[in-house]
Amino acid sequence: MAEGSNGDDRIRVEVAYARPDRQALLALRVPRGTTAIEAVQASGVLERFPEIDLDRQGIGVFSQPVSPQRVLADGDRVEIYRPLKVDPKEMRRQRARTG
Repeated sequence: MAEGSNGDDRIRVEVAYARPDRQALLALRVPRGTTAIEAVQASGVLERFPEIDLDRQGIGVFSQPVSPQRVLADGDRVEIYRPLKVDPKEMRRQRARTG
């Protein structure tokens, strides 16, 4: 059945967040026009992982950083990125020094 043919103007999206010890992949149906930040808020992930700070952490869709205001498409997976513990450039310098 084609999407929307039954009068339901909702899309399927997922919200993903992972820590080293615990992960969540939450599937939900949201109204067409929902933004990435709205999907995160609707998913309940912020209650499951209270350490998430969206002012400091980026979000993306399928590994591509996006604005929180990006409008989602059917099938999109919104990912919440954890802050980096080490700057990637510094990590490469350290590896180069140690050979």
